[in-house]
Amino acid sequence: MEKHRCGWCKGDALYEAYHDLEWGARVEEDRKLFEFLLLETFQAGLSWITILRKRENFQKAFDDFDPEKIALYGQDKYDALLSDAGIVRNRLKIKGSITNARAFLAVQKEFGSFSTYYWGFTAGKQIRNSLTHYREAPAKTALSDRISKDLKKRGFTFVGSTIVYAMMQATGMVNDHEIKCFRYDEV
Repeated sequence: MEKHRCGWCKGDALYEAYHDLEWGARVEEDRKLFEFLLLETFQAGLSWITILRKRENFQKAFDDFDPEKIALYGQDKYDALLSDAGIVRNRLKIKGSITNARAFLAVQKEFGSFSTYYWGFTAGKQIRNSLTHYREAPAKTALSDRISKDLKKRGFTFVGSTIVYAMMQATGMVNDHEIKCFRYDEV
């Protein structure tokens, strides 16, 4: 018998693997949180599968998602990223990723880790929704509005409430797996 999965991932092996192994699992490691922040930045206006298909290219192009290296990017690296056909070549998103790396490091310095800051919004707890169908999930919430506003105040860009909520789902802050999905109780 086949496992029940959330409807949004069915029919694409890459999507299913991402769903089965990553989406909604708790992420506390700073580098991984930065990876999701960077990828969500590039996802804005595009489908997530587009980003997943380019994920390895992003990893190579952005120095394994190392915020310390990215924060130091200058014009030469910016130009190289703009000409890299393996990633989404959007001037504002590339600049935003560099800006976000710098803001990320500032948050790490202030809180000891980005994870401490990020998970502080829920006192370290996961928000567990009870969706019968993935389309019931909100695009944003009052909490994602609050996190978005705070990130913007700290100098982050491309962190609107919808992008923040997608990151919350991806990193396990919110469990939006369908209740019949085999991952619902696992994460």
